[in-house]
Amino acid sequence: VQLQAYGGGLVQPGGYLRLSCAASGSIFSIYDMAWHRQAPGKQRELVAEITSGGSTNYADSVKGRFTISRDNAKNTVYLQMNSLKPEDTAVYYCKAILRGTLRDWDYWGQGTQVTVSS
Repeated sequence: VQLQAYGGGLVQPGGYLRLSCAASGSIFSIYDMAWHRQAPGKQRELVAEITSGGSTNYADSVKGRFTISRDNAKNTVYLQMNSLKPEDTAVYYCKAILRGTLRDWDYWGQGTQVTVSS
């Protein structure tokens, strides 16, 4: 599966952005999907994930502000980010996870920069 993330940009604190990640090359609906982010000098961290069945999980730092969703008809996963804070500044990456019996396979898209600054 190939992933193309877009929608990043510069936004003021308190603002919002919606990231999108379009998948191609495979059956999108069978993958769990996730958004990760990496700030300068920090490790990449999980932001949110959504299973093939639609269950979601969020990092504590974004609960109540971010919403992950997916549209299997459009082969796209979204990350709606509200009430953005400067500490949300990072490169955001989408990931597709194919769950196997013995192991999982991860596929990463290129990142999209999100900068929260006044």
